[in-house]
Amino acid sequence: MTRTAIVTGGGRGIGAAIAKRLGADGLKVAVLDMGPTGETVAAIKDAGGEALGLEADVSDEDSVNAAVKQVAETLGAPTVLVNNAGILRDNLLFKMTYEEFNKVLSVHLGGAFLMAKAVQSYMVEEKFGRIISMSSTSAQGNRGQTNYSAAKAGIQGITKTWAIELGKFGITANAIAPGFIETDMTKATAERVGMDFDEFVEASAKQIPVARSGKPEDIAHTASFLASEGAGFVSGQVIYVAGGPKD
Repeated sequence: MTRTAIVTGGGRGIGAAIAKRLGADGLKVAVLDMGPTGETVAAIKDAGGEALGLEADVSDEDSVNAAVKQVAETLGAPTVLVNNAGILRDNLLFKMTYEEFNKVLSVHLGGAFLMAKAVQSYMVEEKFGRIISMSSTSAQGNRGQTNYSAAKAGIQGITKTWAIELGKFGITANAIAPGFIETDMTKATAERVGMDFDEFVEASAKQIPVARSGKPEDIAHTASFLASEGAGFVSGQVIYVAGGPKD
C-alpha cells in the first residue's frame, strides 16, 4: 500500500530533504510551503516518485483545511504528517515585540496544531498515522529566541499529548530536535550575530562531539525511520539529532 505524506515547509532546507527522502521511500508526497515548491516536487518526480506542490499558510485554518482536502483528493488519505514549517523573528527580550513573539508561535506551534487536527481524521479512519514535528535544541533555551524557544518547547508538549490521545488508533507522534544544521535559517542567524557563515559553521562544529555540523539529510534519515511501519512502537519521543547528547 502506497501511503501519502504531507511535509510543511517542504520547499527548501530540512523540509525539502525530508520530502525527497520520503519520496525515495515510496510515499506519495505533498509539499506545502508559502514559497516555491517546484524544485522539491521535480526532484521527487525525477527520482520516480509522485509529488504535489501546494501553497499553504499553516497558521491559517482555512488554508490548512483546503490544502489537506486537496491532498486527500489528489494523492489519497494523508497518513504521514511532517510539521516542519517555521520562521525566525529573533530578538533579545527587551527588543522583541509582541507581534514577533506571536507570529513565531502561530507558525511553529499553531501550524502544527492546525495540521495535526486536519489530518487526524484520515489517520483514524486508516488506523495508521505518523505525526513528526520539528522541535529544536533551542527548546532548552537560546539567546535571542524567546519566541522560537517557547514554540519548540511547546512542540515537545503537544507531541507527547498527541501520542497519548491518538495511540489507540495506530497513530504515533514524535518530535525531532535538530542541533546545528546548515540551512538558510542558520545563515540568517549568522548574519544576525555578524559572522561569516563558513566561520559560523566552523565555530559551531567545534562545540559538537561528532566534530561536524549537521546537514538536512541527517534530519531526513530520522524522519524516514519515524514515518516507517517499523516505528510503530516509538511514540511520544523527542529525538535530539544534534551530534551529541542533549536532554
